[in-house]
Amino acid sequence: MTDNQGPPSVDISARIDTTRPHSARFWNYFVGGKDNYEVDREVGDHIKAFFPGLVDVAVAGRQFLRRSVSQLVREHGIRQFLDIGTGLPTADNTHQVAQAIAPDARIVYVDNDPLVLTHARALLTSSPEGATDYIDADLYEPEAILTGAAKTLDPERPVALMLLGILGHAGDFDRARDVVHAIMAGLPSGSLLVVYDGTRTSEGMIAAEKAYIESGAVPYYVREPQQIETLFDGLRMIEPGFVRLSAWRPDADSATVAADVDAFGGVGVKP
Repeated sequence: MTDNQGPPSVDISARIDTTRPHSARFWNYFVGGKDNYEVDREVGDHIKAFFPGLVDVAVAGRQFLRRSVSQLVREHGIRQFLDIGTGLPTADNTHQVAQAIAPDARIVYVDNDPLVLTHARALLTSSPEGATDYIDADLYEPEAILTGAAKTLDPERPVALMLLGILGHAGDFDRARDVVHAIMAGLPSGSLLVVYDGTRTSEGMIAAEKAYIESGAVPYYVREPQQIETLFDGLRMIEPGFVRLSAWRPDADSATVAADVDAFGGVGVKP
């Protein structure tokens, strides 16, 4: 989709709840965005007061997106991205990073969030040579995702499946892992899985998880890195493997976050 018309106009105001914290708005606040409400800022400030490291998680996540997408485009020749759980657009979205290097890159965003849907027109901006599209779907609908993505992406060419900071919302991790494996099974050889998530690697992060859930927001569960790493079963990991975000192909910007940031990420290639 290159005409940037966006998805059909729909009345989704009834689906947007401004009385409870919301993960997309919450992270938007942490990375300096403006698409958030007082309730999101209140819980964000509360958590920052006792665990400022959560801001590092949010910032490191955006940095990981930029570094991983740049590497896949430059070093692996990837021109197709399937970004599930994209969240609210800020700076350095997947299509912006990819198309700045390869204008012919094609990106499909997937989310089922009504607030993200209202911003889909911004997500759908594309270089003339490439394409972007948006699918209103849930992670647990792999067939719908693959079918929808095939309208924009070439199913015969490798695709980078992006799952950045979203799997903590899965209450049943085993089910989520099965879905991720099902999506990867529907992608061709040479496709890649790109994952990062918050991890249960400090008392502060565990306390932040508890405070966030108690705020009334949709729960976000931090897990042990070894559990998250099972998403890559059957794939060949790209160096340096599944590591703290600060240690994954660091650059000058990496120094702006703590070395012991409570988030791990990695990239794996499908044989």
